[in-house]
Amino acid sequence: MFAAAALFVFMCLTATSHAEHHHHPCHTPNMTGLMSVMSLKGELKAVGAFTYESMGKKLRFRSNESHPVNTSVGLDLLMFFDEGVFYEIDSKNQSCEKKKLHCNLHPLDIPDDAKLHSTKHIGSSSIEGEGLKLNMWTGAFTDSKGYYSMSVTMGCLPVSSFYFSETTPFLISNMEVEMEIKDPDLLVVPSFCQGLPLEETPEGTVNSFLHEFM
Repeated sequence: MFAAAALFVFMCLTATSHAEHHHHPCHTPNMTGLMSVMSLKGELKAVGAFTYESMGKKLRFRSNESHPVNTSVGLDLLMFFDEGVFYEIDSKNQSCEKKKLHCNLHPLDIPDDAKLHSTKHIGSSSIEGEGLKLNMWTGAFTDSKGYYSMSVTMGCLPVSSFYFSETTPFLISNMEVEMEIKDPDLLVVPSFCQGLPLEETPEGTVNSFLHEFM
């Protein structure tokens, strides 16, 4: 499975694109939904609920709460991409850590420098209601040590994203997405987290949403 998936995306990234290069990435709307993270070796790393505010570029992701899985990754993350900080929250113990964000790449927004690789139909393009038209956007990590490929609907809803790094390639899928923020309080720093200083980042550590799963 890993070899087949890696070969498929390698071909997608290296093949000659038929898409026009003047296309620019769309901007995703506010969203609430479920997200799963799976390695290309078939290991389910996390399943959880997310809330995303497009204008303020804020993301809350809480894994393995209402959707527990047999995985070691249990997260409650509140990320402020414009401010370059995020919080690792432990609501049970009323504690959290405030850390610096080193990379803004995440699966709910298309990077401004992404390239439109192609447009695909999933399912059938000739039978009404039996297919989905997707744009495939591709690009490289800012440190040039990895690549990504995002599948996005014509309405700019991210469906899935492949990330290929030197350590752990994985697939992120979004499900049951609604274009609204159901609970705005999820994007507010909890009272027990306010006023915290930034944690020092150990040398060689990269803090980002994606690195939580690497």
